[in-house]
Amino acid sequence: MSDSKIPDFTETELWVVRTTLKERYGKEISIDLADAEITLDSERGLAWCPTLWWFAKGASFAIIKTGEKSYRPIFSYHPETQIGTGVETYDEIGDAVVDVLQVEADHMRRQKLKLEELAAKAGKPASPDDKDDSLTPLFWGD
Repeated sequence: MSDSKIPDFTETELWVVRTTLKERYGKEISIDLADAEITLDSERGLAWCPTLWWFAKGASFAIIKTGEKSYRPIFSYHPETQIGTGVETYDEIGDAVVDVLQVEADHMRRQKLKLEELAAKAGKPASPDDKDDSLTPLFWGD
């Protein structure tokens, strides 16, 4: 799929991602193959990289393959704001997927807590929707 020397995702890599997402969400999640033009480093400049993309619980996720066994995960709720895991690249795709899912779940929990604090300061009673955790997906072990 990519015009660069970075190899496309293997069937094994795709299986790892699909299996992890099914375990996380309890159902099959559609994954799209794409290419993303990113800056790999200052020496190599821009490069087209194979990318896996999916959408779940209001967030868009991407795993960008930056080398033979090198993956950069990100997610966003809006195209102008991309959030990473704090790790530049992973050498195992399973670690990249699990970490980006965990970081997104933690991010949603923090956002929900902020909203609850603001509502409490404003003296607003808890709404019936506060019990709905669809905005804060549970993660393994929760």
